[in-house]
Amino acid sequence: MKEEEMKRLIEFMEKLQYRFLEPKLLFTALCHSSYAHEERQRGRKDVESNERLEFLGDAVVDFLIAEYLYTNYPDSPEGTMSKIKAAAASEDALALIAKDLGLNQYIFLGRGEELSGGRERESILSGAVEALAAALYLDGGLKVVKSILLSHLARYIEQIAEGRIVFDHKTTLQEIVQERYRTLPEYVLVREEGPAHMKKFFVEVRVKGQALAVGEGSSIKDAEKNAAKLALEKLKVMED
Repeated sequence: MKEEEMKRLIEFMEKLQYRFLEPKLLFTALCHSSYAHEERQRGRKDVESNERLEFLGDAVVDFLIAEYLYTNYPDSPEGTMSKIKAAAASEDALALIAKDLGLNQYIFLGRGEELSGGRERESILSGAVEALAAALYLDGGLKVVKSILLSHLARYIEQIAEGRIVFDHKTTLQEIVQERYRTLPEYVLVREEGPAHMKKFFVEVRVKGQALAVGEGSSIKDAEKNAAKLALEKLKVMED
């Protein structure tokens, strides 16, 4: 491992207040595929991306949320708990947790991903949180994962359960539009801007052919989510 990589790992471990028995697990958790690809091209065959850890971490995070809901919301039916779990485990929520942990400062990114704003990209941040959950689980067990991540997850679970924060804007918009207009919202890509490595996408959300809002993002998916969020805000104003 390079000296600069180890320095970054030590700094992040101090922030987490947990010392990994196997620091390479943490390195892999923080290693985005763009960085792994560049390093392998330089001849470092032992550098792997965090994608396999992300797969395991997805299940670890789901378990933490499900157990917390089962224990702390004894009167909630299965359907309600499923909705809260989906929101708490969403890219939006996990990306916020990544920033709460300062994780976004420590991810290893390839040069192109760094230049295109990857350190703020929700898909990268949420994937890194899941990979971190897996690395903590493999290194120290479920107790260690809980000690570091559960308080962050719990804060957002409680806000979601109380209706103080919405993460899954597209699903929420779909439910409101179906109930109010008996139809589904339609998302239309209206334009793209910028060079290939720094594209911006603009998506319009429509209901029965009428435009509700236009969202922008570094991917079509992000633009759709932002359009749904703006549409929800507009519908709330119309309701008031």
